[in-house]
Amino acid sequence: MDRLTRHELKTDKFVQEVAQTVSFIDQHKAAFIRYGSIVLALIVLGVGFYYFNQSRRTARQAELSKAMRTYNALISDSPDPRTISFPTQEARQEAIKKELGAIVSQHSGSEEAGIASYLLGANAADQGDLEEAIKHLTLAIERGGSNYGPLARLALADVYAAQGKSAEAEKELRAVIAKPSPLASKEQATLSLARILARTNRDEAMKLLEPLRTETGAASRAAISLLAELSQP
Repeated sequence: MDRLTRHELKTDKFVQEVAQTVSFIDQHKAAFIRYGSIVLALIVLGVGFYYFNQSRRTARQAELSKAMRTYNALISDSPDPRTISFPTQEARQEAIKKELGAIVSQHSGSEEAGIASYLLGANAADQGDLEEAIKHLTLAIERGGSNYGPLARLALADVYAAQGKSAEAEKELRAVIAKPSPLASKEQATLSLARILARTNRDEAMKLLEPLRTETGAASRAAISLLAELSQP
């Protein structure tokens, strides 16, 4: 399976948080004076909790960045202090699973844990362990948020297709088409679905590709090429 998004993961700036504003009405001043210390305490606690969450998120992102560098590390007998490298593929794999696994287990429920699950799934698929890939990618769909969830669906569809499970792959791809993301486009899912349907339903595959043919860019070129293949007797 293609290594789908290593460069996308590097360039992604993560989802920006929106700070909520607090307003209160100039009424019931007496009550406000009476309970002012309680309100102030709650505001202080709220601000403290916000910055605590921010610091924890920053720490999670730092862990994920380190794990991603390990994920992309070189295999070399001559270590370069300027880059991360491992003497063997086995050593690199051990480090990948350890670092990403720690993020998943220690930060369960966070987007960073969802991304780590996606990377573990992609890595397992690269190594040919498709059942392990399914396990991690399914978790990434649940916890990867609106950006990485659809991306995990694309990868899971590839795994199912490699296993010959066309119906399962089709289900995941149609879900991406219905709800794509910046990292998993509707066009990309449509092309993948057309390739799967081409084996059993050529007419539907061509129908899916036709709207892409008139567009511009890589998706259009891929659609035209696939349409030409399907048009062959």
